[in-house]
Amino acid sequence: MRHSSRLTLLAFALAAGILPASAQSTGGFDTEVLADGLNHPWGLDFLPDGGAIVTERPGRMRLLTAGQLSEPVAGLPKVAARGQGGLLDVAVSPNFAGDSLIFFSFSEPGADGAGTAVARARLVRDGANARLEDVRTIFSMNRKTRTRQHFGSRLVFAPDGTLFVTTGDRGDAERAHPDGTIPEDNPKPDGWLPELWSKGHRNVQGAVYDPVTDGLIAIEHGAMGGDEINRAEAGRNYGWPVISYGRHYSGGKIGVGTAADGYEQPLHYWDPSIAPSGAAVYQGEMFPEWEGDLLTGSLKFDYLARLQRDGSGAIGAEEKLLAGEHGRIRDVRVAPDGSVWLLTDERDGAVIRLSRED
Repeated sequence: MRHSSRLTLLAFALAAGILPASAQSTGGFDTEVLADGLNHPWGLDFLPDGGAIVTERPGRMRLLTAGQLSEPVAGLPKVAARGQGGLLDVAVSPNFAGDSLIFFSFSEPGADGAGTAVARARLVRDGANARLEDVRTIFSMNRKTRTRQHFGSRLVFAPDGTLFVTTGDRGDAERAHPDGTIPEDNPKPDGWLPELWSKGHRNVQGAVYDPVTDGLIAIEHGAMGGDEINRAEAGRNYGWPVISYGRHYSGGKIGVGTAADGYEQPLHYWDPSIAPSGAAVYQGEMFPEWEGDLLTGSLKFDYLARLQRDGSGAIGAEEKLLAGEHGRIRDVRVAPDGSVWLLTDERDGAVIRLSRED
């Protein structure tokens, strides 16, 4: 398997032992609060030593090791932390043991406002403290705006090392390799920027590489109704704002309706909207009955959605877990031991671990 760390984009116009602080049992599994006191935590990924790295939207990054949060990691670039913007997702390099690289997305300030950007950096640990070195911005929206919403943004590594980046519908954006080039196998439909992989996405806040279908799943916010799950494929247009299963917040019709030639249909949509967030496909031994199912958080209704799937990846029934128990679920990750980790998007946010009930 090669890990070239290529970076590609989905956009609108255009991815050790932990000691619980507290625990409770619910619905056949245990929930443990691994850490709290986080200010709107947004993204999480696991480190090879069994710890994790967590972002906080106001612009802080922390390490979580053996139940202890580090001081903020030093060396981050300036972040435009306003509205839905700030420090967003984080992804650990597939070759972290050799290159110590992490990738993170953030709302980057500029003369005309802010826009989604992605940087990579080398994580250097010095005892309990950590810092970023060799920080390099590898992607930046080519048109910033003063709006405060719809930045995306998820980072997803594919098995071949390609890094997918999702954005919201703030404007055009660029996509490039970490070394400044564009993947040669990107789609090149007429009129598309060469950096684009797929378009017609409104605001993709959940994305995951799906081992069941060997493709990328994008989960995006609709307007009033019409949150969607899409299998994002090269060169495809997913409809926004021409087609949608939702309506404008005024109640008015969006575009031409729910279908039109040249636009893809979602795998699944929600009406009413649940405001879906981070996502994961379950693979692990702890919950074998969940194997291959899609997990995503609901920001609006405060629950973890388990979307059951068959062997082809078709979506069936939805099970609502932890409804109203922990607040807004911002991110969902499956740990190496098969437990499920969640972030709650609150002023006093937490890292929560779901494990099999003893």
